[in-house]
Amino acid sequence: MYKHPFILVLLIVLFSVVGKAQSPHMLPGNGNPLLPGYFADPTIKKFNDTYYIYATSDGVKLASGEPSVWISDDLVHWYNQEMDLDLPEGLTNCWAPDVVKGDNGKYYYYMGNCQFGCNIYGYVSDSPTGPWKPVNEGKAVIPVGTSKEYLPALDAQFFKDDDGSLYSYFGTWCTSFKGMGWVKINQDDMFTIEEEGFIPIEQIPNAFEAAYLLKKDSIYFLMYSAGDCRLSSYSVHYAWSKSPEGPWNYGKNNPILETSEDGLIHSPGHHSVLEENGEYYIVYHRHDNPHSSGGEFRQVCMDRMVFSDPYSIEKINASHEGICRQTDEIYPKNLALGAKSSATSYYHLKAEVNRYTEKETDYEYLPQLATDDNNGTIWKASGCSLPQSLVIDLGKNQSIQRVMIEFEYSTYFYQYKIETSEDSIHWNLFADRTLNKQSGCPVIDDNKAEARYIKITVTGTEKAGMYAAIWNIKVYDQLFETPELNNHIQNVEAANTVSKGLLVDFDVQKQKAKNINQFKNKGLMGGDFILNGEASFITKEGVKAIELNGNGYYELSATPTQSLNWNSPFTASAWVYVSELQNGDCIIKWNSRDNMLQASYAAMMFGKGPFGAIAHGDGSVDMGFKETPSANQWHHVAISFDGMKESIYINGKLDREMPLMLFVESDTVLIGSSGFEMENFKGFIAKVQLYDKSMNSDDITRLYKQTKPKGIK
Repeated sequence: MYKHPFILVLLIVLFSVVGKAQSPHMLPGNGNPLLPGYFADPTIKKFNDTYYIYATSDGVKLASGEPSVWISDDLVHWYNQEMDLDLPEGLTNCWAPDVVKGDNGKYYYYMGNCQFGCNIYGYVSDSPTGPWKPVNEGKAVIPVGTSKEYLPALDAQFFKDDDGSLYSYFGTWCTSFKGMGWVKINQDDMFTIEEEGFIPIEQIPNAFEAAYLLKKDSIYFLMYSAGDCRLSSYSVHYAWSKSPEGPWNYGKNNPILETSEDGLIHSPGHHSVLEENGEYYIVYHRHDNPHSSGGEFRQVCMDRMVFSDPYSIEKINASHEGICRQTDEIYPKNLALGAKSSATSYYHLKAEVNRYTEKETDYEYLPQLATDDNNGTIWKASGCSLPQSLVIDLGKNQSIQRVMIEFEYSTYFYQYKIETSEDSIHWNLFADRTLNKQSGCPVIDDNKAEARYIKITVTGTEKAGMYAAIWNIKVYDQLFETPELNNHIQNVEAANTVSKGLLVDFDVQKQKAKNINQFKNKGLMGGDFILNGEASFITKEGVKAIELNGNGYYELSATPTQSLNWNSPFTASAWVYVSELQNGDCIIKWNSRDNMLQASYAAMMFGKGPFGAIAHGDGSVDMGFKETPSANQWHHVAISFDGMKESIYINGKLDREMPLMLFVESDTVLIGSSGFEMENFKGFIAKVQLYDKSMNSDDITRLYKQTKPKGIK
């Protein structure tokens, strides 16, 4: 197999002119992030001559992506393989995995999940990539409450000592539980707990989660993460001992890994360590750039770790360059590296400071970011409408035999086609994947062509509202060996991202009192609004309105539309009046609250609480008003979401905004209720509208004027 000499000096020279104008995290050829995609809590292993990174699949509702493993033979070129994992019914998270090779030659995969209490589950396979079958009859290997009552069993890492003893260290919210747990595991069945213990917080100051034990010579180093993984406070600390069971001594130089002064290396932590020929490397996650809200779009990085004496770890120089590894052979030249590129569109993210960022965001997802061989930069189209195309100019006609594409999400499929051209006018088909239903990263297409230009056109995505977005495109003039991958072929149709327009039109102005119990939806979804419970038809300060006192709401009889699924754009608009502001009453709800995880739910609210404007199922991404509208006055409230950012408007003016992605499933539309009685609306509603498209500030201003009820000046 060809291997790539990742020689930093050459890359700096090659791109010195470009690099002068770029932030250091955007330099072409950077080795960090190590992987193209959103992954967290990485565990790196080497089995035989192959490296594996097992990680939490991030960037999907509370880190709930499909379990997968990254495979490499040189620590530079990585290939993603989805894994078959027989999860207990009802579980969707596979958090912070670790893999141990047993004395019997089998591989044991352990992961955490907090849906039935925070437990560690175990699986076994003949291969490091699965398929995996449960051990312990599918029951938790390390249940919540092990080592200390109620202690969450999460973030477990396993350590095999020189005498063969197998330990696991675990825990989260350790500051609240005043310490961290450990167990000794039976090596014959790999799940029976033989002994357990507890490490007091005084021995591991600031410990929050993500324990990792390693042994150097005769000293044990217990490393862990402190702070909040969503914020810049996240960091790595360590303590040392002469026994795997302690007591532990807090180490020098702590924290050894932390947010950089410029904030571009943000919230680094939850790591593992690789030892190679006496050299040590720390593999950890940190936030993407620009930092996505909620801290759930993390990326894996790798840097050198140095011991300065038998008991001390030096501060880690967290870098954008990553680790350079010189090898004897070379990969074929990537013809697309540094090539000029253009696209049908690109997204420009502008957003104010929020609780996850220290400064305003102003970032362009430019086409050239797809040809810089940098896993921390990405081209992203201006919206989720398809098709979208990216064109690469190789500078001259060249032989092309392989095109490799690293799409934004490795575990969801993209549908696309690749065309080549000598003049950018006449195009020849190189690969037709417009019916593709198989995920992968990279996706690899082989053919033969002589061309200067390469065009990739994204025509479909597995999930609605997924953008055409590419980390890297690599082009080669020869074929070479790659790992055998067999990702799942999905039995679903590509999502429909075509906007219809006004779907829901709840307009009291056009109704008569006799129709209060049921009236037609004039929006494109159709159906009738049917009253459940109590409501009154009233004129409030000259405006026709429905009064809801918390004991009634309207349900739309129409079948939920698929155009509001997943990350699809929407705009919700309403004219409302309340006599007293509550913590958050629901104006309109249009998607499911089942299995509600972070950003997997959306409901337009009205009130003074942390979800006073819109609820998303988790306090970390719910949004309240910056300036809460006053009671005893009619207000126009609008929420608009474009798949990358959510904006709140009051009376036609922007109130606040936040970068965000959603992962919802459309459901029955309710007016005046979220489905939970405690959130039923108490006040007056004149109009509610719901669109399956986003709107900008000018659009919202027009909407405010056009929908203003008679009677409001």
